[in-house]
Amino acid sequence: MRLGITMFATDRTMPPHELAVAAEERGFASLYLPEHTHIPVARTTPPPTGDATLPGEYGRTPDPLVALSAAAVLTSTITLGTGVMLAAQRDPVVTAKAVATLDRIAGGRVVLGVGYGWNREEAADHGVDWTTRRARVRENLLAMRELWTKDEAAFKGEYASFAPSWSWPKPVAGRVPVLLGGAPGPTLFAHVAEYGDGWMPIGGAGVREALPALRAACEAAGRPMARVVPFGTVPTPGKLAYFAGIGVDEVVLRVPGGGRDAVLPVLDRYAAEHLPG
Repeated sequence: MRLGITMFATDRTMPPHELAVAAEERGFASLYLPEHTHIPVARTTPPPTGDATLPGEYGRTPDPLVALSAAAVLTSTITLGTGVMLAAQRDPVVTAKAVATLDRIAGGRVVLGVGYGWNREEAADHGVDWTTRRARVRENLLAMRELWTKDEAAFKGEYASFAPSWSWPKPVAGRVPVLLGGAPGPTLFAHVAEYGDGWMPIGGAGVREALPALRAACEAAGRPMARVVPFGTVPTPGKLAYFAGIGVDEVVLRVPGGGRDAVLPVLDRYAAEHLPG
């Protein structure tokens, strides 16, 4: 089973490109970075952490595609992903180009972890009606796939639309894998089955119970079972053995958002305790 890492990267933490190098050197298989374009000061949306006040790190995240580009040129094997990209807030034509460019630089090592978002005010500043965000994510990802896979691509939807167009570069493998984050349920699993390659549950609690519904959604769509990649997990040997036992092939471990002195000892401990010797 592959083990990756994620860190809530900011301008005050260990730089993501240095983290990618350190993770690859220790044998970790993947690195995922979060995304927030900005955090409006005045909000009615409660913090997703359950805290009374939103932690300051949310307003300090670098652009993940730019940060992963730096990581790509310094590494050779580690998978580089977003965890998660807020696709409803992005222009699909521009994002398809940026992701394909990153994937070419990385030699085909890019994965998109995609989420629907939690911050209504952030989405509103991008012109996104909160009730439409899932539909926008779907259309944006389908539009991006057209640009990645077709020499002459076109798309017409309610939220994303472009006339027949040329757009290169293309991703190395023809398209970039997409992992959808979110709580289990029929809507999410229908989306995974339609346009995703896998499900990225936060932490991983309740995965076993959700697998039959995900499998049924994939079967109804006439496609193979989606991957399941538990994300932001704090590892124990028993937890990782549990995931391996239910067929999970990758788990993304959480490391603290801090400087080298805080992060590297955790990477060393995770490697010593959970990676093959």
